[in-house]
Amino acid sequence: MNDHLKGLLITTLAVLLVVPDSLFVRLIDAGQLTTAFWRGITSGGLILAGLLVWQGTRGFAPIFRTGWPGLIYIVLMGATAPGFVFAVSQTSVANVVFIFASIPIFAAVFSRIFLGEPISRRLILTMAVVLVGLGIIAYGSHESQIASWRGDLWALGVAASYAAALTAVRRLRATSMIPAIPIAYIGAALVMWPMADPGPAFAVQWPLFLGHGAFIAMATCLLTLGPRYITSAEVSLLILLESVLAPLLVWVVVGEDPGRWAILGGAVVIGALFVSNLIALRRRRGTQG
Repeated sequence: MNDHLKGLLITTLAVLLVVPDSLFVRLIDAGQLTTAFWRGITSGGLILAGLLVWQGTRGFAPIFRTGWPGLIYIVLMGATAPGFVFAVSQTSVANVVFIFASIPIFAAVFSRIFLGEPISRRLILTMAVVLVGLGIIAYGSHESQIASWRGDLWALGVAASYAAALTAVRRLRATSMIPAIPIAYIGAALVMWPMADPGPAFAVQWPLFLGHGAFIAMATCLLTLGPRYITSAEVSLLILLESVLAPLLVWVVVGEDPGRWAILGGAVVIGALFVSNLIALRRRRGTQG
């Protein structure tokens, strides 16, 4: 198996493991802070255990030498853990994943602001269309019983935080930031601990909590490995699978109808990103050829 095919398979598997994330939040019957606490502690704990078995403690030392970029990455990644739960709990799953699809747009803007990287005409046009799609989703939130602008704002905040974290970590390309992920997740869980009530819910629903954490842990690790072997455009195209499959899975299992406006706005967002990434991929292959 060549490296390219390996990267495609690993990244696809990672995306498929991310798909049930929203469904777990829907199925777990607990407060938002309690769900967020267990999401962070289980996924972070499993990743931490895997790292300790695989490489011991030697991988953590470089993290503490990364300075401000490393600290920013840890804080922002930690914020995404509870932010995701708050978003899914307060709006429709379709709205959340369609808004998350805009992460590459935020990343391009932050790269321009903080790294001085130019934004191509293709990305500017993509941003304009994505903004139209997000506007349609926001409009639909006023007409849906399960959607809310509060959850949409949480989703937008998580998308921006994740994109900013990715921008910060680009200054640390020589350092593997995988050990920073359990620090971020467990740290966020510990901050929420005094405000959560983790014991009673876990006693009854521990299979759901552990399953939720296991899926996130495996997906996180695979998403750090797969993109090493394929282009960013290919990664972006594969990640769009979650935006399509996650609402469908929740619809089938719990009957959550995303609504016509969410579907329309999501189609605009995904369509714009799909075409943009496809053009980028073809240009790259044409240059290599």
